[in-house]
Amino acid sequence: MDDRAWADYLARFHGASPGITERLLALADADPHTWLVEPLRGRGGAVVDLGCGSAPTRDRLPEQRWVGLDSSPEELAYAAALNRGPLVMADATALPFRDGSVDAVCAAMTLQVLRPMETALGEIERILAPRGLLVALTPARPGPSPRGLMAWGRVLAALRTHHLPWPEPRACDGTAALLRARGWTVLSRQRRVLGLRMDQPEHTSLLVRGLYLPHVDDRRIRGAERSLTQWAAPGRTLPLPLARVVARPPGKGRQGTRVSDR
Repeated sequence: MDDRAWADYLARFHGASPGITERLLALADADPHTWLVEPLRGRGGAVVDLGCGSAPTRDRLPEQRWVGLDSSPEELAYAAALNRGPLVMADATALPFRDGSVDAVCAAMTLQVLRPMETALGEIERILAPRGLLVALTPARPGPSPRGLMAWGRVLAALRTHHLPWPEPRACDGTAALLRARGWTVLSRQRRVLGLRMDQPEHTSLLVRGLYLPHVDDRRIRGAERSLTQWAAPGRTLPLPLARVVARPPGKGRQGTRVSDR
């Protein structure tokens, strides 16, 4: 799928279901947005939430100078209805901020859907101030657990697809390497596996409706909902592997020390 077709799909997806990513992640047994913003607490400068969607990080950073940015008017309207702001409608490849004017950029489940990735990263580099930070949360590859692999295999089989077609798979597990190749200093790279509750039929429905599946038509999605309804059971969870990367862009002050890489 080319960049234009992907952008059109993304606009339709979020236009039809604003807030769906936040609702899906709310099924996790720990809050991924709280984990994402931990490195940003106490920083005094402006924080831009890139691809903010319904803006869940606003509630986790109540004292920061926060701005949410998204290209979806429906997502921004959803966020505004929750009194989350200020908000800006713009594209990640043309950020409406001055050079070096932003202290930090956070990106929750965003980098893997940005195209073209190089342009978006160039814009992040441009707006970040010296000693600025990028804090990114992305999907990670499933671990070696047979239980986890079987669970995701069941979901994908119900959808009749072999994989989740991220437009930028390099950002899934590979964000740290991608940034290092551009000259960034990676301060930390950590991985966590959360558990998504799948103990009610509405949870499995939210899962299949909340995945980016541009090549899966609505008939197949409805079929997967019916199939996975019988799979939902008390105590059932689906492993959700995530990676959080904290990095400083090239040419932004002294090089940092890598904290962790696991």
